[in-house]
Amino acid sequence: MSAVPLEAAVRADVSRERDVDGPAPLAPAARLFPALSAVYRAQLSRARVARIPLLFVATFQSVGIMILMRGVVDGGGEARAVVAGSSVLVVAFVALNLLAQYFGQLRADGGLDHYATLPVPPAAVVLGAAAAYASFTVPGTVVTAIVGCGLFGLPLTHLWVLIAVIPLAGAALAGLGAALGLLAPRPELATLLGQMGMSAALLLGVLPADRMPTVLQFARDLLPSTYGVEAFARTFGPDPDWAVVALDLAVCAGVGVASLAVATWAYRRAAVR
Repeated sequence: MSAVPLEAAVRADVSRERDVDGPAPLAPAARLFPALSAVYRAQLSRARVARIPLLFVATFQSVGIMILMRGVVDGGGEARAVVAGSSVLVVAFVALNLLAQYFGQLRADGGLDHYATLPVPPAAVVLGAAAAYASFTVPGTVVTAIVGCGLFGLPLTHLWVLIAVIPLAGAALAGLGAALGLLAPRPELATLLGQMGMSAALLLGVLPADRMPTVLQFARDLLPSTYGVEAFARTFGPDPDWAVVALDLAVCAGVGVASLAVATWAYRRAAVR
């Protein structure tokens, strides 16, 4: 009489249980905020190697633009627009340009397949990457604002408003950059779209609005970062209208929510293809 090995008997019992109960249930999906925190830390660690060159290039570019504009702008409202626009341009360089390149390359290399296999909500992937890239803009934006105030003789009293301007403008631009990278069929096109977006932020955000043609003024109102620039520029006045500043920031926040929602939809669309 032959004896059945213990392991074979256990396998047979497990097989019978699976036949009765059906396939084993999957692990529950991670909640949004823990998943967002995990993606943010992972992206922050990944981008840390390129932090110093990234900050230097973004800050040097904005400071150089202000030095060039110093020769044609003396002061007043035009100087406020130049300093505010150049400061937010640091955010545009990272959150719009580099994020579009990152998601375009991620889609081309199959990196989205990796995220699709994880029990992570799509919004956590988009928001985590956007927050990580936007975090690197803080030192450069602050340095640009301080240098600009020194160049144009503007007060440093209300620079604390950058605490609101950086994340809100960063969210709006990061959502746009992520959407461009995810919707572009090729990484080269994603890079081109990101650079065009940053060029639009340079042209429409740094130049004084009253010197633009009507068509460009309309296009400036459609740029997500415009309202962050306007809010920051208003704080340089002798008696800022804080209600209008809050309204500009609220509009910037609304645009940020909308652009991140579009980026989340684009991520879902790209991940299932």
